[in-house]
Amino acid sequence: MNTFTSYETERLILKPFGKEDAPFLITLLNSPKWLQFIGQRNVHTIEEAENYIEERMMSQLKRLGYGNNLVILKDGMIPMGACGIYERPGLDVVDIGFAFLEQYEGKGYGYEAASKMLQLAKTDFGLTKLSAITDKDNFPSQKLLDKLGLIYIKDKEVDGKELMYYEIEL
Repeated sequence: MNTFTSYETERLILKPFGKEDAPFLITLLNSPKWLQFIGQRNVHTIEEAENYIEERMMSQLKRLGYGNNLVILKDGMIPMGACGIYERPGLDVVDIGFAFLEQYEGKGYGYEAASKMLQLAKTDFGLTKLSAITDKDNFPSQKLLDKLGLIYIKDKEVDGKELMYYEIEL
């Protein structure tokens, strides 16, 4: 178990990913919509998932104090997605991101988790601006970014893929 801060909303717990979350991470990273809109991460075993958590998530959390959070539904303590603030290659401004298993989409969980992250970005992490990127065909993500108050700026190539780039002043 890690010792970094977890956060709560009315229905959710957002806790930094730890190695104990590797089984869920495998499910999320290989879900159909993750593969369609975010891409293949080649994480298929517990060991690969633990390494991904250590190298891609915990290293940023230790360095910057924020990162990727497992989103847990309080009612039943069910892991259902991820939401966090990321330092991404190719982006000058740190990025808010989210992904949920399909059965938890359309219920307001993404907005609830991402709203909490926006609040924390300003109050706890001292950030003044956030960005976001999304696939041109990912209409639910675009709708959520609009609802959160992020403004579409331009199309931008990130990791060889043309994505929609958004920003918000905090």
